[in-house]
Amino acid sequence: MTIEWRYTTHPNLGVLCLAGHLGPEAVAPFTGAIGWVLARGTGPVILDLTALRGWSVGGQLAVTQAARQLADEGRRLELAAIPADGSLVPDGTHPPIPVHCDLSAALAAHPAVVGEQRQWCSDAWPASTPWRHEA
Repeated sequence: MTIEWRYTTHPNLGVLCLAGHLGPEAVAPFTGAIGWVLARGTGPVILDLTALRGWSVGGQLAVTQAARQLADEGRRLELAAIPADGSLVPDGTHPPIPVHCDLSAALAAHPAVVGEQRQWCSDAWPASTPWRHEA
């Protein structure tokens, strides 16, 4: 089992939503999604894990690696809705990663999230999964 992703840009903020399970077989697609984010957005990136069914230690380490990649580009990674089956395994080598209880709380931390949005997603992104935060 792997992941699907959807990336939405807002002015000076990006939201990367994951669906599925972030296990060993999903690390490469996740890394590719992070590359997509780096090439197409600016500002902090909220990693929305609302539709994620779970993650392995390897998946969690991929998230910390993403935080390092984003920090190298002057951007910050924030998490929304960590899966109930575990918390992020800190290894002490990544930048601080703010954690929000859900996407609404994460977006509320960035009050200027208005304006034009663009969106991209993987081929099998679940159509029934909402992608937009409604104020």
